[in-house]
Amino acid sequence: MSEPKWVGTDEVNGLPSMDRPDAPKSRWSFEAIAAVERPHDFAVSPDGSTIVFILDREGSDLWTVDMTGGVPRRVTTHRHPTAYWEDTTPAWSPDGKTVAYAHEGAVWTVPMVGGLPVKLAEGDSPVWVDDDTLVITVDRDQVTRLATVKVSDPWPVALTPKGQEASDPRISPDGKALAYVGYPSDDRNASQIWWLDLITGENRRVTGEPGMHDLGPSISPDGSAMVFTSERSGWYQAHLIDLGSGVEHQLTKGEGDLTGLRWHSDGTRLVATRTFRGRTDLVTITIPDGGVSTIASGGTWSSPEWANDSIIAVFEDHQTPAQLVRVGPDGTRLALSGPPPLQVTSAPYASFEEVEYAAPDGMLIHGFLFRPAPSAAPAPAVVYPHGGPTDAYTDAWDGHAQYFVDKGYAWLAINFRGSTGYGRQFERANHGVWGVADTADCLAAAEFLGGLDWVDGSRIAIFGASYGSYMALASMTYDPKYRFACGVLKYGDSDIGTSWAQGDRGGREDLERMMGSPSESRDAYRAGSPLADVDMIQRPLLIAHGERDERVHPDQSAQLVAELKRLDKQFEYLTYPTEGHGLLRAGPQVHFYRRLERFLDWHLM
Repeated sequence: MSEPKWVGTDEVNGLPSMDRPDAPKSRWSFEAIAAVERPHDFAVSPDGSTIVFILDREGSDLWTVDMTGGVPRRVTTHRHPTAYWEDTTPAWSPDGKTVAYAHEGAVWTVPMVGGLPVKLAEGDSPVWVDDDTLVITVDRDQVTRLATVKVSDPWPVALTPKGQEASDPRISPDGKALAYVGYPSDDRNASQIWWLDLITGENRRVTGEPGMHDLGPSISPDGSAMVFTSERSGWYQAHLIDLGSGVEHQLTKGEGDLTGLRWHSDGTRLVATRTFRGRTDLVTITIPDGGVSTIASGGTWSSPEWANDSIIAVFEDHQTPAQLVRVGPDGTRLALSGPPPLQVTSAPYASFEEVEYAAPDGMLIHGFLFRPAPSAAPAPAVVYPHGGPTDAYTDAWDGHAQYFVDKGYAWLAINFRGSTGYGRQFERANHGVWGVADTADCLAAAEFLGGLDWVDGSRIAIFGASYGSYMALASMTYDPKYRFACGVLKYGDSDIGTSWAQGDRGGREDLERMMGSPSESRDAYRAGSPLADVDMIQRPLLIAHGERDERVHPDQSAQLVAELKRLDKQFEYLTYPTEGHGLLRAGPQVHFYRRLERFLDWHLM
């Protein structure tokens, strides 16, 4: 039987995994999981009546829905599947007649009464100045700059100076100025808020400290003040600056990272999200005292926007796939996006318990442990390190974890050092020690599981995607105790030096932010590159990579496989010609997870 069209390479060295007729069956379906739609990146119309949002379905097209609910309507039909973590938000024109959005490296516009999309100019992240003018980001010569472009004359005109990195433009209410985030070229761990006068061209830095990030500017409705988040206190807290006097002060205090600050039209309050230890709450902040009130607890809330006195946001938790939700002034919730498949809503959900264990150096690592139904025999287990690494596993929907827990696997999703939501010190604790200190956190997770009387410590796997895949490979390599019975690597690095050279600009700069450049941190790059020590691997690997991956080049897996083959190590290797950094299409996703099930069942069950 020939392989499905979405599989490129399917190579095995050593004994292949095989279907286990005796393995328990899951009451979940990979096809149903792949069919779950995800709404994200939305904008509220100027009159507050309508929302335009991106829906990951068979593609990642724009849809609209009325604020009162009803059936969503599809606006575009040409956007291919796009990773939601890399997509950008569409923007309404001030008159509410047109929406601008990004697609395949260009900014497009589409009339909201219906009609064909029009490609405007190369760029991304559009925001409107007036009904004919947009500010966009333009990537050129390894720098992202701001530019204006007119619908009537779509020829970009640069706004920010040559060589200055810029993002996240926010237009002042009078349309005469904008705030944006600037990045100093000599300090990857810093960002600043800048103010650009669109009339005079004056461009000045208004915030910033060395080695600290200031992000997410938002200008008050009367144009007199601006808020932003800064990590200077050790957490991303809200700061307020008076644009007349230039006086700045920290508005909020406490633990948790705030993001997505947005002013209410009355100028007396903000909406935001606050993330702490894997949960993200929906909160409001009062001006000028900075009081924070929880409107809705996590799960995970994201991207809040005001719609008159209601709040629009995306919500999900471990039992609820992502939904576009309207939260009314009285706290009532209305789901504005469609429900998931019945197979998903009727499937049995496992809850988690929060756990904490000590790494070898004493650092405490937090995670979410999903326990299968009780059994007479100890359960096999999977350790799941997340991608990023500047990210976290949160109380969010994870259908694939539920699938395997229902089969009888324990599932431990860990937030190793470098994860977000635990404060700046923890977030930066992996700087300079990729593949070393954070790998120790993963190995300690196996020790923790092995100490539970209901887990079989000899039947533990490690599986991750992107940076999580890199963690899985490092854990399989740098472990003389061979704690993991097998490892699964999904589009991850094998050598961070060559990955720095092969990957896209975003990935390269992120690596430099945490590890420095290879020329100045040669020993650290070598210590964190498992490819040089493949001879130490003694257990089987399942390796998968999208052939169109630009973030982690597919050669990262290809060079690993070549070395495994040279040393006659046991592996299975899959590539997917249609996929990039993420298996976004249903066919490749289902194929991979079926193979993952076979691999784990064969080696652990």
